[in-house]
Amino acid sequence: MNRPDRRRTQRPLSKAYLERAALHYLERYASSIEGLRRVLMRRVDKAAREDRGDPTEATPWVEEIVARFAAAGLVDDRSFAEGRAASLRRRGESARRIALKLREKGVDGDLIGAVLQEQDGPDGEAAELAAACRFARRRRLGPLRDPAERADRRDRDMAALARAGFSLDVARRVLDLEDSDALEEAIRGGSL
Repeated sequence: MNRPDRRRTQRPLSKAYLERAALHYLERYASSIEGLRRVLMRRVDKAAREDRGDPTEATPWVEEIVARFAAAGLVDDRSFAEGRAASLRRRGESARRIALKLREKGVDGDLIGAVLQEQDGPDGEAAELAAACRFARRRRLGPLRDPAERADRRDRDMAALARAGFSLDVARRVLDLEDSDALEEAIRGGSL
């Protein structure tokens, strides 16, 4: 038996709808202030394309909602940057790549620098080396390659580390490690 198409009737855009959309988004995802603003503006743009609202009327609503949520602590660039940076570091991302990803999300450059400096501690080079080792482990580069292929693949491995944002010095240090045990020691923070 065929049922008639029961599509939801689209209601006009309202401030209450945008507030509910913002809350729903923040329940599911961590976001920067600019990220929340972009999400809400996409909703406004979609409503405008569907003739359900006027963007000039809705833009102040978005700004008010974002400001109110930021003041209430529901969205905070610092906590977003700290969580995202820590997560990316654990994955083996370089400081350059982390900064790029956070800038794409609308986080201020000074805040990114401060967060990375806090998380990496006084020895940022050791944190970068540990991240490069995690990246090499995940991609099975350098010391994790078959010894017969290792010399032939060195340039490719070096290029992969460079594309990931690691410096030439860090890439060389990772690829010069003897074996997987040395790589794991470098991840734990042992000296090279």
